[in-house]
Amino acid sequence: MTLSASAPATATRPVITAWSAVSPYGIGKDRFVAGVLAGQDTRSPLDRGQWAAPDSHACLIPGFELREVLGKKGTRSMDRVTGLAVTAVRDLLEDSGDRRTASDEETALVLGTTTGSAQSMMDFTRASLEGDKPFYVDPSLMPNAVMNCAAGQCAIRHSLKGPNTTIAGGRVAGLSALSYAAGLLASGRARAVLSGAAEEFSDARAWLDHHRRGEDGADTVLGEGCAMFMLESGDVPDARDRALAEVLAVQSRVYADDPGDALSGCVDGVLRRAGVDARDVWAVSTSGPAGSVGEREREVLTARFGEEVLGRAPAMTPVGDTAAASAAFQIGALLAAAGQPGTPRGAVALVSSVDDNGVVACAALRLTAH
Repeated sequence: MTLSASAPATATRPVITAWSAVSPYGIGKDRFVAGVLAGQDTRSPLDRGQWAAPDSHACLIPGFELREVLGKKGTRSMDRVTGLAVTAVRDLLEDSGDRRTASDEETALVLGTTTGSAQSMMDFTRASLEGDKPFYVDPSLMPNAVMNCAAGQCAIRHSLKGPNTTIAGGRVAGLSALSYAAGLLASGRARAVLSGAAEEFSDARAWLDHHRRGEDGADTVLGEGCAMFMLESGDVPDARDRALAEVLAVQSRVYADDPGDALSGCVDGVLRRAGVDARDVWAVSTSGPAGSVGEREREVLTARFGEEVLGRAPAMTPVGDTAAASAAFQIGALLAAAGQPGTPRGAVALVSSVDDNGVVACAALRLTAH
């Protein structure tokens, strides 16, 4: 089965004109770029006074306290994943500044996630079960238990009045959001789209992952963060002049047991749709999930492109398993590599994302950053 929501081949392809990151390297894309290019390991011991997770280490955003980062107004009941997304959108809008080509009504937001905040959902459910009556709950916490809370809060806080979409896609969510954003631009539903993905670290997420991963992923270290990208139509001259990358194609497929055939077919499809040959691919970024799925991903891509091509993309292992945010961080890492000496302008890069829940996705980008 093949799923594709890329812009039609006859339409002008979208371009990425700005981006932001809130990651275990810190707040801001500059810290992400420096950390990811250096391969800096971000894992650290968990503070048992703050966390009750089953793991001993995690890759957390240093010093990320909501009220310190965003101020006291509107943050009293805000959960962590919402805070990550709101911060990344704030930084993205500051980076793009008055260069935005769209009004508030023409600016859309597409946010990828796994389930929203598992912690908020569990806390709200627990309050209902433990209270004297099921409806004795804090109503201010209810919005956090809804999957699209983070996207909605980003729009409210930053006056984004265009289409607002949440896509629950697990590890491939960042690429699914990118594909959906391209569709909004191609259909004329928006002139600019803020597209990305977010994932929080929490006790609830850590325990859920602990019970589902099994021995195959026993060495998993969880991470968190959010990366956001400004997408604009490539037919806008000013946008093309500012382009950091052109989104050539995005595709996804599903598999039952072995992701190998699905990933190989997805690579074929995305390259065909992008109009490039495998020999033209300069770098390939792998998602690298723990266990046999990650090993199979690397095996398939190495056989197709070779170790040298895979080695040109910064490794994402140092930031841990960032789940829904992983593919967005992979794109950010490629943009970071594109700005380095020796990277050919116009190089084609491939993003691969494999989730052990039975989904693979690929995106082809043409890197235009100097």
